[in-house]
Amino acid sequence: MAQFDLSSLLQQAQAMQEKFKQMQEEIAAKTVQAEAGGGMVRVTADGSMRLRSVEIEPTLLAANDKDMLQDLIIVAVNDALRRAQDLFSSEMSKLSPFGGALNIPGLFGGRG
Repeated sequence: MAQFDLSSLLQQAQAMQEKFKQMQEEIAAKTVQAEAGGGMVRVTADGSMRLRSVEIEPTLLAANDKDMLQDLIIVAVNDALRRAQDLFSSEMSKLSPFGGALNIPGLFGGRG
């Protein structure tokens, strides 16, 4: 009968935790861009789901259309955050022992 090696299992879990932390840091350093209104509003977000920048074309500001500006910002931000979530899910799935072939809803932030 094979003996259960708890020490080895704990070492493997710790190594996986370190790899997970390292990957989170790498993902946080990556950015994604999104735009709305034909590029009149451009947004950059990082892999930690934080906005890095919002750029608004001066012609949109000059139009003085507050409602349109607000709508375009919302569209661009939501798209950038969706792309950041997809980036995170894609990168984290690489940690799966099945090479990303395992798709469990909610695992590693995936939407499933």
